[in-house]
Amino acid sequence: MAELPRLNGIIRALEAGQHALTCFAPAEITSAVAMATTKFDGCVFEMEHQPWDGRLLRDCLQYMLNRAQIAKAGSVVPGVTPLARVPVNGVEMAQWQAKQALDMGCYGIVFPHISTVEEAANAVGACRYPRLSDASFFHPPGIRGDGPTTAARYWGLTQQEYYQRADVWPLNPQGEIFCILQMEDTRGIENLDDILKNVPGIGCILIGEGDLSQELGYPRQYEHKVVLEWMKRVVDTCKKHNVVVGHPHVEAGNAERIVKEGYRFLMCAPVQSYGYLEAARKFTGRT
Repeated sequence: MAELPRLNGIIRALEAGQHALTCFAPAEITSAVAMATTKFDGCVFEMEHQPWDGRLLRDCLQYMLNRAQIAKAGSVVPGVTPLARVPVNGVEMAQWQAKQALDMGCYGIVFPHISTVEEAANAVGACRYPRLSDASFFHPPGIRGDGPTTAARYWGLTQQEYYQRADVWPLNPQGEIFCILQMEDTRGIENLDDILKNVPGIGCILIGEGDLSQELGYPRQYEHKVVLEWMKRVVDTCKKHNVVVGHPHVEAGNAERIVKEGYRFLMCAPVQSYGYLEAARKFTGRT
């Protein structure tokens, strides 16, 4: 049986040894239309600090499908991979919004405020279907409810093909779901080594420097030495465990430094995303 092509553009870039270039995008139809033909590898529809609206997210996913791009590529896979950031914090140990976003067809979830091993396992498990304990890649156990019809249709697969691909990468090499955990407080950073030791299936650790800087007493002073010291701890821990680390505020003034420090999941600042994308592309060697 021929190997199916990689569907998730973010994973495709990382597997090729490249940086993944992404941004946050408002969950609005006009935003989805604009994002669909950009050079980003993926975009994260922002629904933590905006109202959770499942119907609107579903519409945004449909508007990510560009007919000209589909015809040229011969594939229904969106040119820019859509993900969603859900509202619930890690301590709330919820999974229903992740389940709904995945059931609509999202290729990954950003979970904010993950601070413990238990919260991390719950987040990764929310992206996985349950399986028997002797199955491959069992841990962490899946808790996602079964409702694949819409997602399989959106991915252009049969339901059985979807089940094979709807797992977390890189734990499952065939997986197409990219699970991102945000480190946004000192407690989470102090626990990060244990999290990465005990919870496989994390695609990326994304620093939440806004909340982190608030806790440290330097709100939104992203270049303050104390904030940068805590961020370096995240980078160093991720390098130790060979886990991708992400930066949420890449712009022309800091892109070169961020790339040199070892960040591989780069989120361009949302307001000037298109200009900052070109800066990120320059310093990462993307053409």
